[in-house]
Amino acid sequence: MALHRGGSEKEHGDEKEYGRLALNPFYGEADPVGSMTSAPPRHRLPDRPLAPSTAYQLVHDELMLDGNARLNLATFVTTWMEPQATVLMAECRDKNMIDKDEYPRTAELERRCVAMLADLWHAPDPNTAVGCSTTGSSEACMLAGMALKRRWAQKNADRYPSREARPNLVMGVNVQVCWEKFCNFWEVEARQVPMEGDRFHLDPAAAAALCDENTIGVVGVLGSTFDGSYEPIGALCAALDDLQERTGLDIPVHVDGASGAMVAPFVDEDLVWDFRLPRVSSINTSGHKYGLVYPGVGWALWRSAAELPEELVFRVNYLGGDMPTFALNFSRPGAQVVAQYYTFLRLGREGYRAVQQTTRDVARGLAERIEALGDFQLLTRGNELPVFAFTTAPEVHRYDVFDVSRRLRERGWLVPAYTFPANREDLSVLRVVCRNGFSSDLGALLLEDLGRLLPELRRQAGPLGRDESVATAFHH
Repeated sequence: MALHRGGSEKEHGDEKEYGRLALNPFYGEADPVGSMTSAPPRHRLPDRPLAPSTAYQLVHDELMLDGNARLNLATFVTTWMEPQATVLMAECRDKNMIDKDEYPRTAELERRCVAMLADLWHAPDPNTAVGCSTTGSSEACMLAGMALKRRWAQKNADRYPSREARPNLVMGVNVQVCWEKFCNFWEVEARQVPMEGDRFHLDPAAAAALCDENTIGVVGVLGSTFDGSYEPIGALCAALDDLQERTGLDIPVHVDGASGAMVAPFVDEDLVWDFRLPRVSSINTSGHKYGLVYPGVGWALWRSAAELPEELVFRVNYLGGDMPTFALNFSRPGAQVVAQYYTFLRLGREGYRAVQQTTRDVARGLAERIEALGDFQLLTRGNELPVFAFTTAPEVHRYDVFDVSRRLRERGWLVPAYTFPANREDLSVLRVVCRNGFSSDLGALLLEDLGRLLPELRRQAGPLGRDESVATAFHH
Protein backbone atom coordinates (compact mmCIF):
# COMPACT_ATOMS: atom_id res chain seq x y z
CA MET A 1 0.00 0.00 0.00
CA ALA A 2 1.06 3.61 -0.46
CA LEU A 3 3.01 5.37 2.26
CA HIS A 4 1.61 8.70 3.40
CA ARG A 5 3.17 11.49 5.38
CA GLY A 6 1.34 13.55 7.96
CA GLY A 7 0.18 17.08 7.25
CA SER A 8 2.61 19.80 6.23
CA GLU A 9 4.51 21.82 8.80
CA LYS A 10 2.38 24.80 7.87
CA GLU A 11 -0.77 22.89 8.69
CA HIS A 12 0.59 21.55 11.97
CA GLY A 13 2.06 24.85 12.99
CA ASP A 14 -0.82 27.15 12.08
CA GLU A 15 -4.19 25.48 12.39
CA LYS A 16 -5.91 28.79 11.74
CA GLU A 17 -5.03 28.49 8.05
CA TYR A 18 -6.21 25.23 6.44
CA GLY A 19 -5.47 23.37 9.65
CA ARG A 20 -9.06 22.63 10.61
CA LEU A 21 -11.97 21.12 8.77
CA ALA A 22 -14.69 23.58 7.74
CA LEU A 23 -18.13 22.98 9.24
CA ASN A 24 -21.42 24.06 7.71
CA PRO A 25 -23.64 25.68 10.40
CA PHE A 26 -26.42 23.19 9.63
CA TYR A 27 -24.21 20.31 10.72
CA GLY A 28 -24.59 21.37 14.34
CA GLU A 29 -28.14 20.21 14.94
CA ALA A 30 -28.63 21.67 18.43
CA ASP A 31 -26.10 24.51 18.42
CA PRO A 32 -24.87 25.43 14.92
CA VAL A 33 -22.43 28.09 16.09
CA GLY A 34 -21.02 25.87 18.80
CA SER A 35 -20.23 23.15 16.28
CA MET A 36 -18.46 25.63 14.02
CA THR A 37 -16.23 26.91 16.80
CA SER A 38 -15.27 23.35 17.78
CA ALA A 39 -14.23 22.28 14.28
CA PRO A 40 -11.86 19.30 14.55
CA PRO A 41 -8.21 19.52 13.47
CA ARG A 42 -7.09 17.66 10.34
CA HIS A 43 -3.91 15.98 11.52
CA ARG A 44 -4.33 15.24 15.20
CA LEU A 45 -7.04 13.65 17.27
CA PRO A 46 -9.81 16.08 18.27
CA ASP A 47 -10.03 16.95 21.93
CA ARG A 48 -13.76 16.32 22.08
CA PRO A 49 -16.22 13.97 20.37
CA LEU A 50 -18.45 14.97 17.45
CA ALA A 51 -22.05 14.04 16.88
CA PRO A 52 -22.21 10.97 14.61
CA SER A 53 -24.17 12.87 11.97
CA THR A 54 -21.50 15.60 11.91
CA ALA A 55 -18.63 13.12 11.66
CA TYR A 56 -20.45 11.27 8.89
CA GLN A 57 -21.13 14.42 6.87
CA LEU A 58 -17.52 15.59 7.12
CA VAL A 59 -16.18 12.30 5.81
CA HIS A 60 -18.95 11.95 3.22
CA ASP A 61 -18.32 15.40 1.75
CA GLU A 62 -14.58 14.85 1.42
CA LEU A 63 -15.08 11.51 -0.33
CA MET A 64 -17.20 13.18 -3.00
CA LEU A 65 -13.93 14.24 -4.60
CA ASP A 66 -12.99 10.62 -5.29
CA GLY A 67 -13.58 9.31 -8.80
CA ASN A 68 -16.77 7.41 -9.65
CA ALA A 69 -15.87 3.73 -9.25
CA ARG A 70 -18.32 2.63 -11.95
CA LEU A 71 -16.55 4.89 -14.47
CA ASN A 72 -13.11 3.64 -13.46
CA LEU A 73 -11.95 1.69 -16.51
CA ALA A 74 -8.47 1.31 -15.02
CA THR A 75 -9.29 -1.13 -12.26
CA PHE A 76 -10.03 -4.84 -12.53
CA VAL A 77 -11.73 -4.76 -9.12
CA THR A 78 -15.47 -5.31 -8.82
CA THR A 79 -17.45 -2.08 -8.45
CA TRP A 80 -21.02 -3.44 -8.35
CA MET A 81 -22.80 -6.23 -6.51
CA GLU A 82 -26.43 -7.04 -5.87
CA PRO A 83 -28.13 -5.49 -2.81
CA GLN A 84 -28.54 -8.93 -1.23
CA ALA A 85 -24.76 -9.43 -1.33
CA THR A 86 -24.27 -6.04 0.30
CA VAL A 87 -26.68 -6.99 3.08
CA LEU A 88 -24.87 -10.30 3.68
CA MET A 89 -21.54 -8.49 3.84
CA ALA A 90 -22.94 -6.01 6.37
CA GLU A 91 -24.20 -8.90 8.48
CA CYS A 92 -20.73 -10.48 8.50
CA ARG A 93 -18.51 -7.42 8.80
CA ASP A 94 -17.92 -8.08 12.51
CA LYS A 95 -16.84 -11.69 12.00
CA ASN A 96 -13.10 -12.28 12.17
CA MET A 97 -12.15 -14.75 9.44
CA ILE A 98 -9.25 -16.10 11.49
CA ASP A 99 -11.53 -17.15 14.38
CA LYS A 100 -12.57 -20.41 12.81
CA ASP A 101 -13.57 -21.96 16.12
CA GLU A 102 -15.91 -19.06 16.91
CA TYR A 103 -17.33 -18.74 13.40
CA PRO A 104 -17.37 -22.35 12.16
CA ARG A 105 -20.03 -21.78 9.51
CA THR A 106 -18.01 -18.97 7.91
CA ALA A 107 -15.02 -21.34 7.93
CA GLU A 108 -17.19 -23.99 6.29
CA LEU A 109 -18.21 -21.58 3.51
CA GLU A 110 -14.52 -20.87 2.89
CA ARG A 111 -13.87 -24.62 2.64
CA ARG A 112 -16.73 -25.02 0.16
CA CYS A 113 -15.38 -22.20 -2.01
CA VAL A 114 -11.99 -23.92 -2.14
CA ALA A 115 -13.66 -27.19 -3.17
CA MET A 116 -15.69 -25.43 -5.86
CA LEU A 117 -12.57 -23.78 -7.31
CA ALA A 118 -10.64 -27.06 -7.21
CA ASP A 119 -13.41 -28.67 -9.23
CA LEU A 120 -13.63 -25.69 -11.61
CA TRP A 121 -9.87 -25.82 -12.25
CA HIS A 122 -9.84 -29.61 -12.80
CA ALA A 123 -7.79 -30.67 -9.80
CA PRO A 124 -7.07 -34.43 -10.14
CA ASP A 125 -9.00 -35.00 -6.91
CA PRO A 126 -10.90 -31.89 -5.72
CA ASN A 127 -11.29 -33.56 -2.33
CA THR A 128 -7.53 -33.61 -1.76
CA ALA A 129 -6.66 -30.24 -3.30
CA VAL A 130 -5.76 -27.67 -0.68
CA GLY A 131 -6.34 -23.95 -0.68
CA CYS A 132 -7.32 -20.88 1.28
CA SER A 133 -8.86 -17.46 1.00
CA THR A 134 -6.63 -14.39 1.08
CA THR A 135 -7.07 -10.64 1.04
CA GLY A 136 -6.47 -10.67 -2.72
CA SER A 137 -4.25 -12.08 -5.42
CA SER A 138 -1.17 -10.29 -4.13
CA GLU A 139 -1.25 -12.26 -0.88
CA ALA A 140 -2.16 -15.42 -2.78
CA CYS A 141 0.89 -14.96 -5.01
CA MET A 142 3.10 -14.48 -1.95
CA LEU A 143 1.81 -17.74 -0.48
CA ALA A 144 2.32 -19.60 -3.74
CA GLY A 145 5.84 -18.22 -4.04
CA MET A 146 6.63 -19.22 -0.47
CA ALA A 147 5.51 -22.78 -1.20
CA LEU A 148 7.65 -22.92 -4.34
CA LYS A 149 10.70 -21.65 -2.49
CA ARG A 150 10.25 -24.01 0.47
CA ARG A 151 9.80 -27.05 -1.80
CA TRP A 152 12.95 -26.08 -3.71
CA ALA A 153 14.85 -25.57 -0.43
CA GLN A 154 13.78 -29.01 0.80
CA LYS A 155 15.03 -30.65 -2.41
CA ASN A 156 18.30 -28.75 -2.20
CA ALA A 157 18.91 -29.01 1.54
CA ASP A 158 22.41 -30.31 0.90
CA ARG A 159 23.51 -27.01 -0.68
CA TYR A 160 21.02 -24.37 0.49
CA PRO A 161 21.58 -22.02 2.11
CA SER A 162 24.98 -21.29 0.61
CA ARG A 163 26.60 -18.57 -1.44
CA GLU A 164 26.42 -20.71 -4.58
CA ALA A 165 22.69 -21.52 -4.33
CA ARG A 166 20.55 -18.44 -4.76
CA PRO A 167 16.93 -19.30 -5.62
CA ASN A 168 15.38 -17.64 -8.67
CA LEU A 169 11.89 -17.30 -10.11
CA VAL A 170 11.26 -16.98 -13.86
CA MET A 171 8.44 -14.76 -15.16
CA GLY A 172 7.55 -12.33 -17.90
CA VAL A 173 8.32 -8.64 -17.46
CA ASN A 174 4.55 -8.09 -17.64
CA VAL A 175 3.80 -9.69 -14.25
CA GLN A 176 1.87 -7.80 -11.61
CA VAL A 177 4.10 -5.89 -9.20
CA CYS A 178 3.33 -8.33 -6.36
CA TRP A 179 5.77 -10.82 -7.93
CA GLU A 180 8.56 -8.27 -7.81
CA LYS A 181 7.65 -7.66 -4.18
CA PHE A 182 7.77 -11.38 -3.45
CA CYS A 183 11.25 -11.70 -4.92
CA ASN A 184 12.40 -8.67 -2.94
CA PHE A 185 10.84 -9.69 0.38
CA TRP A 186 11.83 -13.37 0.22
CA GLU A 187 15.28 -12.88 -1.30
CA VAL A 188 14.63 -14.60 -4.61
CA GLU A 189 16.27 -13.52 -7.85
CA ALA A 190 13.65 -12.35 -10.37
CA ARG A 191 14.48 -13.52 -13.89
CA GLN A 192 12.21 -11.73 -16.32
CA VAL A 193 11.55 -12.42 -19.98
CA PRO A 194 11.33 -9.05 -21.80
CA MET A 195 8.73 -8.10 -24.38
CA GLU A 196 9.75 -8.30 -28.02
CA GLY A 197 7.98 -6.79 -31.04
CA ASP A 198 4.28 -7.63 -30.94
CA ARG A 199 4.74 -10.18 -28.13
CA PHE A 200 3.68 -8.45 -24.95
CA HIS A 201 4.06 -11.34 -22.52
CA LEU A 202 6.24 -14.32 -21.67
CA ASP A 203 7.75 -16.50 -24.40
CA PRO A 204 7.83 -20.20 -23.37
CA ALA A 205 11.21 -21.00 -24.96
CA ALA A 206 12.81 -17.87 -23.48
CA ALA A 207 11.41 -18.74 -20.04
CA ALA A 208 12.80 -22.27 -20.19
CA ALA A 209 16.20 -20.91 -21.24
CA LEU A 210 16.35 -18.85 -18.02
CA CYS A 211 15.81 -21.89 -15.78
CA ASP A 212 18.58 -23.70 -13.95
CA GLU A 213 19.08 -25.85 -10.86
CA ASN A 214 18.21 -22.85 -8.64
CA THR A 215 14.86 -22.07 -10.28
CA ILE A 216 12.02 -22.53 -7.80
CA GLY A 217 9.34 -22.20 -10.49
CA VAL A 218 7.98 -20.31 -13.48
CA VAL A 219 5.01 -17.95 -13.27
CA GLY A 220 2.53 -17.95 -16.12
CA VAL A 221 -0.08 -15.19 -16.22
CA LEU A 222 -3.58 -16.01 -17.41
CA GLY A 223 -4.53 -12.48 -18.34
CA SER A 224 -1.80 -9.86 -18.48
CA THR A 225 -2.73 -6.53 -16.93
CA PHE A 226 -0.88 -4.72 -19.72
CA ASP A 227 -3.13 -5.77 -22.56
CA GLY A 228 -5.56 -8.46 -21.35
CA SER A 229 -3.89 -11.33 -23.24
CA TYR A 230 -3.46 -14.87 -21.92
CA GLU A 231 0.03 -16.24 -21.64
CA PRO A 232 0.40 -19.66 -23.36
CA ILE A 233 0.38 -21.85 -20.24
CA GLY A 234 0.14 -25.07 -22.24
CA ALA A 235 3.14 -24.16 -24.41
CA LEU A 236 5.06 -23.06 -21.31
CA CYS A 237 4.51 -26.44 -19.67
CA ALA A 238 5.54 -28.18 -22.89
CA ALA A 239 8.78 -26.17 -23.02
CA LEU A 240 9.52 -27.16 -19.41
CA ASP A 241 8.70 -30.80 -20.19
CA ASP A 242 11.30 -30.64 -22.95
CA LEU A 243 13.77 -29.00 -20.56
CA GLN A 244 13.30 -31.85 -18.10
CA GLU A 245 13.89 -34.45 -20.81
CA ARG A 246 17.13 -32.73 -21.82
CA THR A 247 18.52 -31.73 -18.42
CA GLY A 248 16.56 -33.51 -15.71
CA LEU A 249 15.39 -30.20 -14.24
CA ASP A 250 11.80 -30.52 -12.98
CA ILE A 251 10.46 -26.96 -12.75
CA PRO A 252 6.91 -26.40 -11.43
CA VAL A 253 4.55 -23.78 -12.84
CA HIS A 254 2.37 -21.41 -10.88
CA VAL A 255 -0.53 -19.86 -12.80
CA ASP A 256 -1.31 -16.30 -11.78
CA GLY A 257 -4.95 -16.32 -12.80
CA ALA A 258 -5.84 -13.14 -10.94
CA SER A 259 -8.41 -12.36 -13.62
CA GLY A 260 -8.37 -15.11 -16.23
CA ALA A 261 -8.92 -18.00 -13.83
CA MET A 262 -12.48 -16.71 -13.34
CA VAL A 263 -13.01 -16.00 -17.05
CA ALA A 264 -11.46 -18.88 -19.03
CA PRO A 265 -13.35 -21.74 -17.30
CA PHE A 266 -16.64 -20.25 -18.49
CA VAL A 267 -15.98 -18.77 -21.93
CA ASP A 268 -12.79 -20.58 -23.03
CA GLU A 269 -13.64 -24.10 -21.91
CA ASP A 270 -11.39 -25.76 -24.50
CA LEU A 271 -8.33 -23.84 -23.34
CA VAL A 272 -6.12 -26.13 -21.24
CA TRP A 273 -4.27 -24.00 -18.70
CA ASP A 274 -5.12 -25.37 -15.24
CA PHE A 275 -4.51 -28.52 -13.18
CA ARG A 276 -5.14 -30.63 -16.29
CA LEU A 277 -1.50 -29.80 -17.02
CA PRO A 278 0.55 -31.99 -14.63
CA ARG A 279 3.26 -29.34 -14.34
CA VAL A 280 0.84 -26.76 -12.89
CA SER A 281 1.47 -26.88 -9.16
CA SER A 282 -0.69 -23.99 -7.93
CA ILE A 283 -3.16 -21.36 -9.09
CA ASN A 284 -4.36 -18.08 -7.64
CA THR A 285 -7.24 -15.81 -8.49
CA SER A 286 -8.89 -12.63 -7.25
CA GLY A 287 -12.41 -13.17 -6.04
CA HIS A 288 -12.74 -9.40 -6.11
CA LYS A 289 -11.97 -9.16 -9.83
CA TYR A 290 -13.83 -11.42 -12.25
CA GLY A 291 -14.91 -13.48 -9.25
CA LEU A 292 -17.46 -10.62 -8.96
CA VAL A 293 -17.00 -9.78 -5.26
CA TYR A 294 -16.21 -6.42 -3.68
CA PRO A 295 -12.57 -6.08 -2.49
CA GLY A 296 -10.78 -7.76 -0.94
CA VAL A 297 -10.76 -11.50 -1.36
CA GLY A 298 -8.43 -13.79 -3.25
CA TRP A 299 -7.83 -17.53 -3.46
CA ALA A 300 -4.75 -19.74 -3.60
CA LEU A 301 -5.00 -23.43 -4.47
CA TRP A 302 -2.47 -26.23 -4.75
CA ARG A 303 -2.89 -29.41 -6.79
CA SER A 304 -2.58 -31.54 -3.65
CA ALA A 305 -1.16 -31.39 -0.16
CA ALA A 306 2.20 -32.53 -1.59
CA GLU A 307 2.65 -29.14 -3.30
CA LEU A 308 2.18 -27.20 -0.05
CA PRO A 309 4.89 -28.04 2.51
CA GLU A 310 3.28 -29.03 5.77
CA GLU A 311 5.69 -26.88 7.78
CA LEU A 312 4.10 -23.75 6.30
CA VAL A 313 0.62 -24.69 7.51
CA PHE A 314 -0.68 -23.78 10.94
CA ARG A 315 -3.50 -25.84 12.34
CA VAL A 316 -6.43 -24.56 14.37
CA ASN A 317 -8.87 -26.81 16.19
CA TYR A 318 -12.53 -25.90 15.86
CA LEU A 319 -15.47 -27.94 17.10
CA GLY A 320 -13.15 -30.87 17.63
CA GLY A 321 -11.98 -30.78 14.01
CA ASP A 322 -8.77 -29.75 12.33
CA MET A 323 -8.69 -26.51 10.32
CA PRO A 324 -5.39 -25.77 8.53
CA THR A 325 -4.57 -22.11 7.99
CA PHE A 326 -1.99 -20.56 5.71
CA ALA A 327 -1.90 -16.77 5.45
CA LEU A 328 0.35 -13.75 5.80
CA ASN A 329 -2.20 -11.72 7.74
CA PHE A 330 -4.25 -12.57 10.78
CA SER A 331 -7.47 -10.70 11.51
CA ARG A 332 -9.69 -9.80 8.57
CA PRO A 333 -13.45 -9.73 8.02
CA GLY A 334 -15.32 -12.80 6.84
CA ALA A 335 -17.71 -10.68 4.78
CA GLN A 336 -15.89 -11.08 1.46
CA VAL A 337 -15.66 -14.87 1.77
CA VAL A 338 -19.39 -15.02 2.51
CA ALA A 339 -20.02 -12.78 -0.51
CA GLN A 340 -17.93 -15.11 -2.68
CA TYR A 341 -19.98 -18.11 -1.59
CA TYR A 342 -23.18 -16.15 -2.22
CA THR A 343 -22.02 -15.31 -5.75
CA PHE A 344 -21.07 -18.93 -6.48
CA LEU A 345 -24.54 -20.04 -5.35
CA ARG A 346 -26.31 -17.16 -7.06
CA LEU A 347 -24.75 -17.58 -10.49
CA GLY A 348 -23.53 -21.13 -10.87
CA ARG A 349 -21.65 -22.08 -14.02
CA GLU A 350 -24.31 -20.85 -16.41
CA GLY A 351 -24.66 -17.53 -14.60
CA TYR A 352 -20.91 -16.92 -14.62
CA ARG A 353 -20.79 -17.89 -18.29
CA ALA A 354 -23.51 -15.35 -19.12
CA VAL A 355 -21.85 -12.55 -17.14
CA GLN A 356 -18.35 -13.13 -18.53
CA GLN A 357 -19.55 -13.58 -22.10
CA THR A 358 -21.59 -10.38 -21.89
CA THR A 359 -18.58 -8.51 -20.53
CA ARG A 360 -16.38 -9.88 -23.33
CA ASP A 361 -18.99 -8.87 -25.91
CA VAL A 362 -18.98 -5.32 -24.51
CA ALA A 363 -15.17 -5.19 -24.72
CA ARG A 364 -15.05 -6.51 -28.28
CA GLY A 365 -17.78 -4.17 -29.50
CA LEU A 366 -16.24 -1.10 -27.88
CA ALA A 367 -12.76 -1.97 -29.20
CA GLU A 368 -14.09 -2.25 -32.75
CA ARG A 369 -15.89 1.10 -32.53
CA ILE A 370 -12.80 2.84 -31.16
CA GLU A 371 -10.76 1.37 -34.00
CA ALA A 372 -13.37 2.65 -36.48
CA LEU A 373 -12.73 6.23 -35.35
CA GLY A 374 -9.51 6.05 -37.37
CA ASP A 375 -7.24 7.75 -34.82
CA PHE A 376 -6.33 4.61 -32.89
CA GLN A 377 -4.61 1.27 -33.39
CA LEU A 378 -5.65 -1.76 -31.32
CA LEU A 379 -3.06 -3.96 -29.64
CA THR A 380 -5.68 -6.36 -28.29
CA ARG A 381 -9.41 -6.67 -28.92
CA GLY A 382 -10.89 -8.07 -25.71
CA ASN A 383 -10.86 -11.61 -27.12
CA GLU A 384 -9.35 -13.13 -23.97
CA LEU A 385 -9.79 -11.04 -20.84
CA PRO A 386 -12.56 -8.49 -21.49
CA VAL A 387 -9.78 -5.93 -21.66
CA PHE A 388 -8.21 -4.16 -24.61
CA ALA A 389 -5.26 -1.84 -25.13
CA PHE A 390 -4.82 0.67 -27.92
CA THR A 391 -2.46 3.42 -28.98
CA THR A 392 -2.60 6.31 -31.41
CA ALA A 393 -2.36 5.49 -35.12
CA PRO A 394 1.03 6.08 -36.80
CA GLU A 395 -0.23 9.16 -38.63
CA VAL A 396 -1.44 10.86 -35.44
CA HIS A 397 1.16 13.38 -34.23
CA ARG A 398 -0.79 16.26 -32.67
CA TYR A 399 -1.69 14.41 -29.47
CA ASP A 400 -0.75 11.23 -27.60
CA VAL A 401 -2.43 8.72 -25.31
CA PHE A 402 -1.68 10.83 -22.24
CA ASP A 403 -3.62 13.73 -23.75
CA VAL A 404 -6.56 11.41 -24.39
CA SER A 405 -6.49 10.07 -20.81
CA ARG A 406 -6.30 13.58 -19.37
CA ARG A 407 -9.23 14.85 -21.44
CA LEU A 408 -11.41 11.81 -20.69
CA ARG A 409 -10.85 12.40 -16.98
CA GLU A 410 -12.52 15.80 -17.43
CA ARG A 411 -15.67 13.87 -18.40
CA GLY A 412 -15.39 11.56 -15.38
CA TRP A 413 -13.81 8.58 -17.18
CA LEU A 414 -10.69 7.04 -15.63
CA VAL A 415 -8.79 5.45 -18.53
CA PRO A 416 -5.10 4.81 -17.73
CA ALA A 417 -2.30 5.74 -20.12
CA TYR A 418 1.10 4.14 -19.54
CA THR A 419 4.28 2.99 -21.21
CA PHE A 420 5.23 -0.67 -21.68
CA PRO A 421 8.33 -2.17 -19.99
CA ALA A 422 11.54 -3.56 -21.53
CA ASN A 423 11.98 -3.95 -24.44
CA ARG A 424 8.98 -1.90 -25.54
CA GLU A 425 9.44 1.34 -23.61
CA ASP A 426 8.73 3.09 -26.92
CA LEU A 427 5.09 2.01 -26.77
CA SER A 428 2.51 4.03 -24.83
CA VAL A 429 -1.08 2.83 -24.67
CA LEU A 430 -4.54 3.34 -23.21
CA ARG A 431 -6.28 0.38 -21.60
CA VAL A 432 -9.97 -0.25 -21.02
CA VAL A 433 -11.09 -2.87 -18.48
CA CYS A 434 -14.69 -3.99 -18.97
CA ARG A 435 -16.32 -5.41 -15.84
CA ASN A 436 -19.77 -6.55 -14.85
CA GLY A 437 -21.73 -3.32 -14.47
CA PHE A 438 -20.01 -1.62 -17.41
CA SER A 439 -22.76 -2.07 -19.95
CA SER A 440 -22.87 -1.52 -23.69
CA ASP A 441 -24.85 1.66 -22.92
CA LEU A 442 -22.01 3.00 -20.78
CA GLY A 443 -19.60 1.97 -23.52
CA ALA A 444 -21.62 4.04 -25.99
CA LEU A 445 -21.39 7.04 -23.65
CA LEU A 446 -17.60 6.62 -23.43
CA LEU A 447 -17.37 6.46 -27.22
CA GLU A 448 -19.58 9.54 -27.50
CA ASP A 449 -17.34 11.53 -25.14
CA LEU A 450 -14.23 10.35 -26.96
CA GLY A 451 -15.77 11.44 -30.26
CA ARG A 452 -16.46 14.90 -28.84
CA LEU A 453 -12.85 15.28 -27.73
CA LEU A 454 -11.15 14.19 -30.94
CA PRO A 455 -11.75 17.42 -32.95
CA GLU A 456 -10.09 19.44 -30.17
CA LEU A 457 -7.21 16.98 -29.85
CA ARG A 458 -6.65 17.03 -33.61
CA ARG A 459 -6.30 20.84 -33.49
CA GLN A 460 -3.47 20.73 -30.94
CA ALA A 461 -0.06 21.88 -32.13
CA GLY A 462 1.43 18.75 -30.59
CA PRO A 463 1.31 16.49 -27.51
CA LEU A 464 1.09 18.54 -24.32
CA GLY A 465 3.80 16.54 -22.60
CA ARG A 466 3.65 14.53 -19.42
CA ASP A 467 5.37 13.97 -16.12
CA GLU A 468 7.79 11.12 -16.82
CA SER A 469 7.37 9.88 -13.26
CA VAL A 470 3.77 8.86 -13.99
CA ALA A 471 4.37 7.51 -17.51
CA THR A 472 5.00 4.03 -16.23
CA ALA A 473 3.30 0.65 -16.35
CA PHE A 474 -0.13 0.46 -14.78
CA HIS A 475 -0.10 -2.55 -12.47
CA HIS A 476 -3.71 -2.89 -11.27
